Amino acid sequence: MTWLTSLTIAIGLVCHPVVAQALTPASASISPAHQQRDAFVTDLLKKMTLEEKVGQLRLISVGTDNPKEAIREMIRKGQVGAIFNTVTRPDIRAMQDQVMQLSRLKIPLFFAYDVVHGHRTIFPIALGLASSWDMAAIAKSARVSAYEATEDGLNMTWAPMVDITRDPRWGRVSEGFGEDTWLTSKIAGVVVKAFQGDNVTGRHSLMTSVKHYALYGAVEGGRDYNTVDMSPQRMFQDYMPPYKAAIDAGSSGVMVALNSINGTPATSNRWLLKDILRDQWHFQGITITDHGAIKELIKHGVASDPRDASRLAVKSGIGMSMSDEYFVRYLPELVKSGAVSMQEIDDACRQVLNVKYDMGLFDDPYRHLGPAGSDPADTNAESRLHRLEARDVARKSLVLLKNRLQTLPLKKQGTIAVVGPLADSQRDTMGSWSAAGVVKQTITVYQGIKNAVGDKATLLYAKGANVSNHKGIIDFLNLYEDAVQVDTRSPQVMIDEAVQVAKKADVVVAVVGEAAGMAHEASSRSNIVLPQSQRDLIAALKATGKPLVLVLMNGRPLALVREDQQADALLETWFSGTEGGNAIADVLFGDYNPSGKLPMSFPRSVGQIPIYYNHLPSGRPYTPENPGKYTSHYYDEANGPLYPFGYGLSYTTFSVSDVRLSSQTMKRNGTVDASVTVKNTGSRAGETVVQLYLHDVVASISRPVKALQSFEKVMLQPGESRTVTFTIDKDALTFYNARMQQVVEPGQFDVMIGLDSQRVKRGSFTLL
Repeated sequence: MTWLTSLTIAIGLVCHPVVAQALTPASASISPAHQQRDAFVTDLLKKMTLEEKVGQLRLISVGTDNPKEAIREMIRKGQVGAIFNTVTRPDIRAMQDQVMQLSRLKIPLFFAYDVVHGHRTIFPIALGLASSWDMAAIAKSARVSAYEATEDGLNMTWAPMVDITRDPRWGRVSEGFGEDTWLTSKIAGVVVKAFQGDNVTGRHSLMTSVKHYALYGAVEGGRDYNTVDMSPQRMFQDYMPPYKAAIDAGSSGVMVALNSINGTPATSNRWLLKDILRDQWHFQGITITDHGAIKELIKHGVASDPRDASRLAVKSGIGMSMSDEYFVRYLPELVKSGAVSMQEIDDACRQVLNVKYDMGLFDDPYRHLGPAGSDPADTNAESRLHRLEARDVARKSLVLLKNRLQTLPLKKQGTIAVVGPLADSQRDTMGSWSAAGVVKQTITVYQGIKNAVGDKATLLYAKGANVSNHKGIIDFLNLYEDAVQVDTRSPQVMIDEAVQVAKKADVVVAVVGEAAGMAHEASSRSNIVLPQSQRDLIAALKATGKPLVLVLMNGRPLALVREDQQADALLETWFSGTEGGNAIADVLFGDYNPSGKLPMSFPRSVGQIPIYYNHLPSGRPYTPENPGKYTSHYYDEANGPLYPFGYGLSYTTFSVSDVRLSSQTMKRNGTVDASVTVKNTGSRAGETVVQLYLHDVVASISRPVKALQSFEKVMLQPGESRTVTFTIDKDALTFYNARMQQVVEPGQFDVMIGLDSQRVKRGSFTLL
């Protein structure tokens, strides 16, 4: 079955036979190394019992559900293929020892963990990393993370998360790289290569499992675990490329999403897992379910019982089941009854054995552990951290949103008031999915400012408010751990204290936003304004008349119209990690000139969602200059985002010249160069991101009003100019048409170059 034929069956497209023929995938070549691996695995499969094969498909978590004594017995019986959530060398070594000593065939385990934005040294959350628009910095964060994780004996990470999302209500926005396909795809490839290195068997190479395949970021209403219903054009034009980019970069694993796609859960979606992933994209690695996903097929309404769910999953192409006992319970009897073939079990087991071979575990099961005597004396030792790298990356991720009358940078003198519920919170500075990071090793904003000013300025501190006064929200955030500390004083007493502190200061730095748990898995929000407790605090601080700097900590774009009006300066810091406080202080005091740019649009209100820059045109477009009544807009609010995609200020200013094109026409297999001159027109050295956007003016289907196709980050001294040139080729002009053909159509293309997605200079050329 061809890719397009299966697509037709899955979503009901009507296609011409010639199209299906054109998209039939070529056979994937098999390297000599893979031939050697396949021969080894084939021989091993011949030696394995059915129960041992099924056991390899089981990925279990160490914890209350699976105490160590029970795991030891499972290992002896060959009922475990891999383990996650164990992050110390002694524990990992002990379990690998059990395999080597107790199991019949001594097939090694692999060990995995959610190393998303750091392992022991925590870097900014993924949305913050994307804000750097700095591929070298992002690669540095992944290389350090891989080093630290493999030093703890880990073999695989559940990363990168490359789900495109345009709905900031979704809590997992914090784990991804934003709304743009091109930028996310670029980062996906960089992160995979940095994690895995040149050779995935290397001592400090960490195998990746790209997630969540597929379309998880498009869940309806931004509600986690919800459904997705999407046209094939949008699916393959906007949402699928980042997964493919990660696979093309060599990701050996794919974590399967929890959502359904056009009615079929990803976990039981043969079209997704076989027709696209295997046949079309030639993926040869392992597909792993998300946590408990096979059980959920029953609640999705596509499986009648556990036995049926197991059958569906394995026949659809699942290789390994995470934290789900269904496979080990039901697959043996399914094979014996003929409902599942032995070949299907072998295919799934081969996935697991292949990645273990690729990790080099059959040559050395202790490859990432080293000699038994080499384990660190102190697992959490300060010497194991990479603070310089974390600080460097974190300050590149910060985005200056507002700077009225040059309120920033601050001077290291006078009296500075530092207030806010997040100002001295180590847990929240680290952010969600902080792996093996130690809270007490994190630098808060208050501590960072204190480190920066030393004895040159007087610092005053007041908490001012709790993150929220809503008991239900606090109870939710503290459901599994004591994550949010609540000050039991009355809200008014706390605000009064903060106001008194502010009145004594020359400037007020208020650190506000979300607790880390508010931007996490299962933390979708119906309203994305600041909690009322913090809004009350900001209003009281504003009333003092003192210059007000708002430092934002958050894992998603927030609706900040009111705060934008109140603040003299706004600095977006996301959750910036272990060295976050020092990095933020570097920017606040001008020791580092901010250069970050937003990877997601910030809406004015939740009612605008979804709002993203690369939307399709309307037949009745809204223009601020001539709005008109019968145009696509809201009449009760200013239209457009509060802060657009690609936006970010600096302590200096830049100008961009008109666009210069090397030609007004382009042949189909030719290129056109688009150039601008960028000048630093301010008084400080600084970096900015020059962004190229394209628009296909007339096509067989509507194309986005603009779409990012390249960018370059440039550093300029005061008064310095530089020519930035982008080469445009046919790949930048390709799209999926109504028949799901990838085409390049002749006609006019607008070229837009600027420092964000809204303020651009324009040119155009014609594709012949």
